[in-house]
Amino acid sequence: MSHPRKDIDALIHSPVRFSLLAALRNLEDVDFRFLADLLEVSDSTLSQTLTVLADAGLVAVRKEAVGRRTRTWVGITDAGREAFARHLATLQAIIESGSATPTAPASEHEQPKDAPA
Repeated sequence: MSHPRKDIDALIHSPVRFSLLAALRNLEDVDFRFLADLLEVSDSTLSQTLTVLADAGLVAVRKEAVGRRTRTWVGITDAGREAFARHLATLQAIIESGSATPTAPASEHEQPKDAPA
C-alpha cells in the first residue's frame, strides 16, 4: 500500500495557491484587489499564482474595462473545484494514516500480558 502523500497535488500544495483555491471554492468571481488583500500577497505574487493556476485550467481569469481602468475577475473552474476536493481528500488520508496502529512482530523475549510467566 502506497503512502497517501504520493497523491498530493504539488501544484495546489503551495501555500498561496492552496489559499487561493480555498477562498475561490466558496465564492463567485472575485476581484483581483480583493484576492490580493484577502491572501495578503503582492500584486506580482498573485499575478504569477493566477497565471500558473489558469494555465493548468484550475481558475478562469477575466478582464473587464471599467472607464479607463481594467478590472480583473477570478473564478474557480469545475476542474479546479475537483482538483481541490481531491487534494483535501489526500490531506485527510494522510491525517488518518497517522492514526493507524502499527503492527510490530512480537519479540521472542516478549510474552503476551495474559500469559503465565
